[in-house]
Amino acid sequence: MLRQAMTTLFLLRHGLTAHTGRTLYGQTRGIELDHRGRTQAEHLAGRLAPVRPTAVYSSPLERCVQTVEPLASACKLDIVERDALIEMHAGSWTGKPLSRLRRTKAWREVQLHPDGFRFPGGGESFSEARERAIGELAAIAKRHRRGRVVVATHGDIVRVMLADLAGAPLARFQRIVIDTASISVATIDRDGNPRVLLVNDTGDLRRFGPAGGTPAWETPHERSGTDRRSGRNLRG
Repeated sequence: MLRQAMTTLFLLRHGLTAHTGRTLYGQTRGIELDHRGRTQAEHLAGRLAPVRPTAVYSSPLERCVQTVEPLASACKLDIVERDALIEMHAGSWTGKPLSRLRRTKAWREVQLHPDGFRFPGGGESFSEARERAIGELAAIAKRHRRGRVVVATHGDIVRVMLADLAGAPLARFQRIVIDTASISVATIDRDGNPRVLLVNDTGDLRRFGPAGGTPAWETPHERSGTDRRSGRNLRG
């Protein structure tokens, strides 16, 4: 059974929008889920119901809030919006087509050396994004010592979180694949020690519910989604 002294974090990437994979929209407001994303959100609510979440946190951007609205409604929980969970500030790249950005020299830099990259035009660095995101997770863990907390955010934010929680250098976070509406699971104990239990999952989550089951770290062969290869990491 999962140790109840730990905080269990369910890290979600938001569902699909009409711009996913086409545009680097960063912190742009007003980007909502399309019909596919709304279907994903409903499916997420069903997948997470057996977990019986105790709290729901979200980036303030619409695409994340809408992803967890069906879940929050079903569980009768408020959605707590946190600016620290927002997408990265992409500076002058905001709103640019990904097809054009991939042809630039800077795109190669962000893929190979993200730890030293800052989005041009007053944008954010990945190290800054990691600091605020991990700081927020630590605060959530302290606030919900025995909780099962859903955290809805963005693809790159989930990836830098997971890299940090797993003790991997920021320079290697691009090796992690996070699909839309996927769930990754980690725990943080009372001393702040993390464990990454699941990455990029789209399967059944009942084993993480209050009834528990075999500890997740003892049955790695049963994990689904950890080795998925869906192609490019789409921004958003």
